[in-house]
Amino acid sequence: MAAGTTLPRARRILGIDPGLNRTGYGIVDVQGAQLRWVCAGVVRVPAGELPERLLCILQSLGEVISQHAPDEACVEKVFVNVNPQSTLLLGQARGAAICAAVSAGLPVHEYTALQVKKAMTGYGHADKLQMQKMVQRVLALDEAPATDAADALACAICHAHASGRPRSVALQLAAAGKAVSAGTRSAGRGRSAWRALSEKTLAASGGKTR
Repeated sequence: MAAGTTLPRARRILGIDPGLNRTGYGIVDVQGAQLRWVCAGVVRVPAGELPERLLCILQSLGEVISQHAPDEACVEKVFVNVNPQSTLLLGQARGAAICAAVSAGLPVHEYTALQVKKAMTGYGHADKLQMQKMVQRVLALDEAPATDAADALACAICHAHASGRPRSVALQLAAAGKAVSAGTRSAGRGRSAWRALSEKTLAASGGKTR
């Protein structure tokens, strides 16, 4: 970097993976061409009446937002489950998570699970273990985060990829893919590298899924 040149201000993104029993959250900073892990965790919602459980999600995420001051939030969209009751409950948990972000004045962005998986692995059918490993590699973490936290971080990374500085983040994603496919250059080849990395991860796990 040339003398006197300053990096652009980091943009802090909160990703949320809503759930009535466990709600994952993950925060990343996007600065220039770099993604940086800030924090991640899981809100474990105690058993009880539905209103109290939703309040737990709302207050817990509010505390995370207050402590880490993200600039924006992103949440996975709910897909229609074979069990309508489960879909309804998940939608209510998601509503509580969105309210926590909106109450803090954050803009909220939404992505489907397919979009998040494609952003991370290059295809839309990655399993939980593969997503954990991709998040670990992209953010250079010592160990893979818990599944709910990993999904939340993946959502944040997806948003970083889709907005603001998409080329910079895409380059970082492609760079991680080069560990498996040396010489990758184009975006299309980058997706192939991610697919190869995912296949290698699955093979290393003995083909097991979570």
